Amino acid sequence: MTLHHTLTTHIQKAVQELFDISIDTFEFQTTRKDFEGDITVVVFPLVKMVKGNPVAIGTQIGDYLISNAAEVAKYNVVGGFLNLVISDAYYVTSFNSIKDNDTFGFVMPNENEKAVMVEYSSPNTNKPLHLGHIRNNLLGYSVAEILKASGKKVYKTQIINDRGIHICKSMLAWQKFGKGQTPESTGLKGDKLVGNFYVAFDKQYKQEISELIANGYTEDEAKKQAPSILEAQQMLLDWEQGKPEVIALWKTMNQWVYDGFEQTYKNLGVNFDSYYYESNTYLLGKEVVQFGLEKGIFEKDPDGSVWIDLTADGLDRKIVLRSDGTAVYMTQDIGTAIQRVKDFSDVGGMVYTVGNEQDYHFKVLFLILKKLGFDWADSLYHLSYGMVELPSGKMKSREGTVVDADDLMAEMTTTARQISEELGKLEGYSSTERAVLFQTIGLGALKYYMLKVDPKKQMMFNPEESVDFAGNTGPFIQYTYARIQSILRKANFAFENVVASVAIEIHEKEKELIKQILLFPEVIQNAAAHHSPALVANYTYELVKEFNSFYQQVSILGEENHDKKVFRVQLSKSVGNTIKNAFMLLGIHVPERM
Repeated sequence: MTLHHTLTTHIQKAVQELFDISIDTFEFQTTRKDFEGDITVVVFPLVKMVKGNPVAIGTQIGDYLISNAAEVAKYNVVGGFLNLVISDAYYVTSFNSIKDNDTFGFVMPNENEKAVMVEYSSPNTNKPLHLGHIRNNLLGYSVAEILKASGKKVYKTQIINDRGIHICKSMLAWQKFGKGQTPESTGLKGDKLVGNFYVAFDKQYKQEISELIANGYTEDEAKKQAPSILEAQQMLLDWEQGKPEVIALWKTMNQWVYDGFEQTYKNLGVNFDSYYYESNTYLLGKEVVQFGLEKGIFEKDPDGSVWIDLTADGLDRKIVLRSDGTAVYMTQDIGTAIQRVKDFSDVGGMVYTVGNEQDYHFKVLFLILKKLGFDWADSLYHLSYGMVELPSGKMKSREGTVVDADDLMAEMTTTARQISEELGKLEGYSSTERAVLFQTIGLGALKYYMLKVDPKKQMMFNPEESVDFAGNTGPFIQYTYARIQSILRKANFAFENVVASVAIEIHEKEKELIKQILLFPEVIQNAAAHHSPALVANYTYELVKEFNSFYQQVSILGEENHDKKVFRVQLSKSVGNTIKNAFMLLGIHVPERM
């Protein structure tokens, strides 16, 4: 039972006995720094019911708690606020109850509850993963881990956009300019090789547009009549009709990309339980569109295109099938959602990790699924996140100006190496240990910098700032963890036994640390409810700040009182374990030494 629950029970009894009133809940706040106390009860709501002075009401409740609640040591009343000082014994006892629980804060999944499927990454097979994909993957993976820690059964998945005009552009450019190149012959990762041809197509296409405009076409006409785009459109039709040579090239080039993606995912430290492919699910989507037509949910226009009219719901008309019978993104998303529930019968909800430029798309998708009669449509959630920008501006895939995910991870590792070598604390490390450490710090910096920002916010990524060993950064928190492990290695005495609450009077800094550790379960639940790894990241930073303040002001291994020394080592160990677990939820590793 949390302190809030315990105090609520005591205060309910107090107002019942003192004022003959029943009340269900009370508002608690953290006591302001300029007043003595740990937790504050807001008294004002009682004034209307008791019809008295808030100070007098607070004083009566405070006196009752001193007499009847062992957890409360002292109190003071300021206006309508009852500030409670919680006893040292409560904090020591609470700490002793959790100090040996390596998974404190985590809740085991209830097998009887419906599972949640979290979708992230979901790339196109015409280019490598870039900086924007990194934020997507890190958010999706972390939210999945947080939901799991909160007690949910979770499946991680992605939908691979492996069909469409953009795929045909890369295929067409390879046919024209590729000269039989393969990942093996070029030494390039397959996703990078295919991405190069996507850029090559765009270059050729723009050149054709310029020539047509010079010959009297309008820009809009030129874009539609350029030979390259007409060829790509024909290739898409050939693909949908199953033309063997087009299908063979499509399979070959997509496999190059899949192999490249897997290498990037491994380096980034994310994984998936299942994969879905648009080339499979769009067919089911087309079947559902036909079903919806028969039920009157969709409507067909004179040109043969199929739409849904959502104007009565405050939206607009949305196309679900083109006039030539080809599918749109909405078609495959409808099919994918239905297929997932067929494949995983215990799934009761889904989280879609997709950028905020698709907010409207998901409003429409969820509404369509609801109109089609799927009750689980009410449990769909769009984890909408802001775009990532660099100091140099926005990235454009077709122009080849994106920040490649693999290159960025390599750069972060290199930066971590340079800073670590400048700090000169690498004595005794083998070359292999150094390489692992640099990668741990570099990726930790990248992930933390991405995840400490609220998902909904657009963010500017600054690689140099992220690897700073001071401030709200991954390396700063990793360094604190390593410092704690150093303390534990130097503790050449047994520190496992419980220190009784009556044996010591704890320091204010110890109390603050225990308070922070005890918040961890609530932080996990809040982060899960809000789909926000930022809550976990910033909680961890606050915990680390508290520990460093404790470390600077309180002697640990130099403490003469044995019970205090044991307690402080135990407390340090618990802080380290909490950092490790919190960072695990963010997909970040912590080094044993730095």
